[in-house]
Amino acid sequence: MIGVAPFRADAHPAIPATTTTVAVIPAPAHLEVHADEAAALGPRTVIKIHSRDNGARKVGSQFAQFLRTATGYRIPVGTADGDDHHSDSRARGATVELSTRGGAALGQEGYALNVKKNRVSIEAHTAEGLFRGVTTLRQLLPRQIESATQAEGPWTVPAVRISDTPRYGYRGAMLDVARRFFDVADVKRFIDHMAMYKLNALHLHLTDDQGWRLTVDERPALTQVGASTQSGWKPGTGGPWYYTKAQYREIVEYAANRFIDVIPEIDGPGHATAAKASLPEVNCDGQAVPPYSGFDVGLPPVCLAPEARPAVKAYLTDVLQEASRQSSADIVHIGGDEVPSITTEQMDWYVRSAGEVVTGEGKRVMGWHQIGAGTLPSGSLLQWWGDHGDQASIGTDRETGGVRDLRAGVAQGAQVIASPADRAYLDMKYDSTNPYGLSWAGLVNLRRAYEWDPISVTSSPDGAHRIVSEQQVAGVEAALWSDRAYRGSSSLPTSLDQFVPPSVYADFMTYPRLPAIAEVGWSPGAVRSYDDFQRRVVAHGQRWDLRGIGYYRAPDVPWVTAS
Repeated sequence: MIGVAPFRADAHPAIPATTTTVAVIPAPAHLEVHADEAAALGPRTVIKIHSRDNGARKVGSQFAQFLRTATGYRIPVGTADGDDHHSDSRARGATVELSTRGGAALGQEGYALNVKKNRVSIEAHTAEGLFRGVTTLRQLLPRQIESATQAEGPWTVPAVRISDTPRYGYRGAMLDVARRFFDVADVKRFIDHMAMYKLNALHLHLTDDQGWRLTVDERPALTQVGASTQSGWKPGTGGPWYYTKAQYREIVEYAANRFIDVIPEIDGPGHATAAKASLPEVNCDGQAVPPYSGFDVGLPPVCLAPEARPAVKAYLTDVLQEASRQSSADIVHIGGDEVPSITTEQMDWYVRSAGEVVTGEGKRVMGWHQIGAGTLPSGSLLQWWGDHGDQASIGTDRETGGVRDLRAGVAQGAQVIASPADRAYLDMKYDSTNPYGLSWAGLVNLRRAYEWDPISVTSSPDGAHRIVSEQQVAGVEAALWSDRAYRGSSSLPTSLDQFVPPSVYADFMTYPRLPAIAEVGWSPGAVRSYDDFQRRVVAHGQRWDLRGIGYYRAPDVPWVTAS
C-alpha cells in the first residue's frame, strides 16, 4: 500500500554535506561525509542479513546480483553472526550488512546508511526501506557499477552517514500506453528508471480515445476493437496493442520487486472513444463509433442520458473490477478530465458510479482534479494538473473551473497529488528545438521541472491564497503523455516513419527531468538547491551513458561523457 502520510515541515532538519563528491538523487534528508577511511568492495565482499530478515534477504540477493555484473565478484549473501567485521584485511573487501531492525520512526521507506572502513551497514524498519537504502548505496559507488559487462574498479564507497525518509508518501510517474503502446520490455525499462530515483507508484494510463490496453474477460470487444489503434496508427497498420493478463501480471510483479505499485487508469466519461468503438451500448444511439487514431481531445463522452445509465454502469462495473483485481495498488484511477458538454449532475453520477465500484473492491479512488466536481468517497485522491494560468487565478473572482473543482474536492476531504502541467508533464518540450512533445503548457526545462513544490503550484503566485496545506498533500507525480511520440511533433505526422520506438521517446523526455521531480517528492526543501542538483545530475549523466539511456543533453547543463 502506498503511504499518503503528509510531510511534517520540522521532521528533516538539514545536515549539509562536507564535500561535493557525493552525488545522490534524490538528496537525502540528512547527509554527513566524514573523515574515516572509505570502504571498498573486494573479491571477498559478502552481504550479510540479520536474522530478523523480514524481506531483507530478497533485497540483499537482488542487490548482490546487480553488483556481480560490473565487479565480477561472487558476493554471496549470508546471515550476520556477530563476528568482528573490522578484523579482516582490506583485501577481503567490505562487508555489507542489511537489517530491518530499525525503529518505527524510519517509517515504510526510511533507512540509515553508514560507511566506515570495511563495513557498510543499512538499517531500515521494512524491506522497502532497505531497498531505498541500497539504491542510495548504488549511487555512492563509482559510475562503472552501471556497466552491463565486467568493468574495472576500484569499487570504493565514501565514508558517509545518511539518515533518510521521504517528504511525501506518494511519488509517482504516469506512463501513457493508450495513445502510444509500450510493450512489456519498454514498461520494465520505465520501471527501472523510476526505481533508480525512489519513485513508488506507476500510474498506467491504460485507456483513451486512441486505444484500450487492458484485457477484460467480460468485455472481449474492448481489445478486439479498442486495441486496434493508437495515435497516428489506424486499424490495420499494426497491433493489436494490449496486455494479456499474463503480461500485465508480469509488469505488476516486476514493479513489486522494486517496491513500486501499479495504479491502473480507466479514463472516463471522456477520453473514451476506444470503449465507444467497442461497445455500442455505451453510446446514446446504440451504435458503435469508428475506432479513432487522431490527436484531438474533448471528444464526446460515453452516454450519460438516464436511459443509457444501466448499460454504462454495467460497463464500469466490469472494467473497474478487472482493473482493481489485476493491479497491486490500493488505488484505481477513474480519469475525469477534459469532458465536454456535460452537466454537473451527469459528472456527479459518473463519479459516484465509478467510485461505488472501486470502493466495493476495497480500493481508493484517484482521478484528475475535475472529479472534485462530483461526490467523492472517503480517501479519494485528486491529481492536480493545472498550470500557471490556473495558479494566477487563485484567490481572484475569476478562478478557473479547474481551481474550483480542486477546491470542491479538497473540501470533501480529498488529498492532492501535484502534477502541474507546466512543471511535471514530461511531454512538454524542453525547448523549441526538441523533436518530440508539445508546448501548450509552455517549455519545461530542467530548472522549471525542479524549482517548485505542491504548495507553490496550488497557491496564488504571491502565496497569499492557498488551496491546500501540507497535510492535504499526498505527493507528486510526473506524467509522460505519448500522443506526440514522433519527430516533427509540432505538426501532425504525415508518415509512420516519423514515429520513434517508445523507449527512445521515453528516455529523451524523461531524463533529466524525472530525477528532478523525484527530488521534489522525496527531499525536504532545506536540502534542495538547483545549483547542487545540476552538479549531481551531471554525475548521473555519466551513469546514463553507461546504461544506454538516450537522455536530452540540456544545453544549460555542463555534461561530461562517461569514458
